[in-house]
Amino acid sequence: MKAEYAALARSSILLSAAPDAVARAVLDEAHVRQFPRGATIFLQDERARAIYIVAEGWVKLYRIAPSGAEAVVGVFTKGASFGEAVAFRNDTYPVAAEAVTDCTLIRIEADSLLRRIRDNPEVAIAILSATFVHLHSLVTQVEQLKAQTGAQRVAEFLLELADCDSGACKVTLPYDKVLIAGRLGMKPESLSRAFARLKEQGVTVRQNLAQIEDIAVLRTYVEEDPAMAWTR
Repeated sequence: MKAEYAALARSSILLSAAPDAVARAVLDEAHVRQFPRGATIFLQDERARAIYIVAEGWVKLYRIAPSGAEAVVGVFTKGASFGEAVAFRNDTYPVAAEAVTDCTLIRIEADSLLRRIRDNPEVAIAILSATFVHLHSLVTQVEQLKAQTGAQRVAEFLLELADCDSGACKVTLPYDKVLIAGRLGMKPESLSRAFARLKEQGVTVRQNLAQIEDIAVLRTYVEEDPAMAWTR
């Protein structure tokens, strides 16, 4: 494993709270896996035997409804981990995972961490921390769906990607707009309408590049009452 990948995994929420000796032992048994864009990492209802940390690229987790519709549960990038809770229960994955882009993942066998937990209960704190982050993310998604308009959700998504604190900013959309729509609980045509609505807030989108005229204006729009946002 490259030193940079080991350092990334060590600083992830999954291993950051683990004792150094435990983290080193776990990473010594871990494997680096590469997946091309569109590749399946695991399937819904497949037996969960591993936890993954994203080293490069993007991964989406999704469920397939009985109707055949796809519901995007989460999208993860560099430094994020997924699959913790079910792997430790020896359960099945409740979602499927797919490489959104070419990606590199660090695969940690669940049994490897379970052995360390039995020897050192402090390791369980790391697992609880990672699980809490996922729960908090899902709660945030539910809040956005219930308390924000589609345009506000798109605006907040752009703010999360922006590396500027103020003034003008350019944001590169990390993956295709169909997936962005799914991640935000929208249909592709609703996403297009949301982008059009955000022109009034100084946002211009061309292909995969969003130009934001003023971060503060967009932030104010995200935080205002949805009833007011609908009138714009």
